[in-house]
Order: sequence, then structure tokens, then C-alpha cells
Amino acid sequence: MKWARLIAWLALLGLVAALGWRYLADQTPPPTQALPALQMQSLEARAGFEPDEVEGVWLLNVWGSWCAPCHAEHPVLMALRREGIAIYGLNWRDTPEDAQQFLDDLGNPFVGVMQDIDNASVTALGINGAPETLVIKDGEIYARWPGPLTSDALRNEIYPALDRASRD
Repeated sequence: MKWARLIAWLALLGLVAALGWRYLADQTPPPTQALPALQMQSLEARAGFEPDEVEGVWLLNVWGSWCAPCHAEHPVLMALRREGIAIYGLNWRDTPEDAQQFLDDLGNPFVGVMQDIDNASVTALGINGAPETLVIKDGEIYARWPGPLTSDALRNEIYPALDRASRD
């Protein structure tokens, strides 16, 4: 009888340990990815940027004036900018005139903005559609959000990634 109890307790202890291990394994953050070289050109009359010269934690937002979800997320970007979060823009599949008009009409949330050259940057980043937002620090991508930023995306993905990157 003692052995049966001991075996039952050991089995229960093993189950608890396995569940704890699984829980801890699920809590590990995903690994970062290296930011690839980007082929960009300046958007006339706007501040540009070089990704390897940006210090600290920042967001890279891929957008286009033709993109309806980009229009929808724009107020969120403006709010993030007011919070002091550094956002850099990569304009994609746009004319300079259309990109300028978009920023003139809706406001410019970007510390710096550049244009993709012949889809090279979005291809290097593995982006299939706009908008997409990446959390970056020191040349490492900590997270990416495909689609427009929403309060849920901020709460569940972007803010935790910004926090993790700022602690690393």
C-alpha cells in the first residue's frame, strides 16, 4: 500500500513538473532576426534615415498611400508618435507625389521616411503586404505585425516587444 501511494505521488509530481516545463517553454520569447540590408531612397523634402544609424528601440512601418488599411492605422501611428515611440517609415509601391500628399493630408508620424527601391527592401524583409510594422533594436527584429495596428496588436505584440527590446 505504501508503494502504491509513493508511485501515485511520484506520478503526480512528474505530471506537475511536465506541465510546468511546458508552461515555461511557452513563455520564452521568440528569437530575434537580423535586419537585412534595405535598398531605399529619400522621399524629397522629408527626413530620411539609415537603419544601422538609428539608436535605441524603434518601429519600422511599411505603408503606401494606395493602402486602405494604412489609412485606417494612421491615427494609431500618430498616437504612438505622441507617446514618444520612434517610428520610421518605408513607403512601398508609391509615387513620391502620392506619398507626400498622404503625409501632408494625414500628418507625418515618422522620425524619418524612405521609399523602397523596386520592392527590394520588402522582399528582403519577407513582407507580402502593407501595412506591416516591425520592432527593431540594434539591427535585430524583435517582432513584426502584419496588418494595421490595433489596440489588440499594440497590447499583445508591439508593447511587449518594445519592452523586451528595451531590456535587452
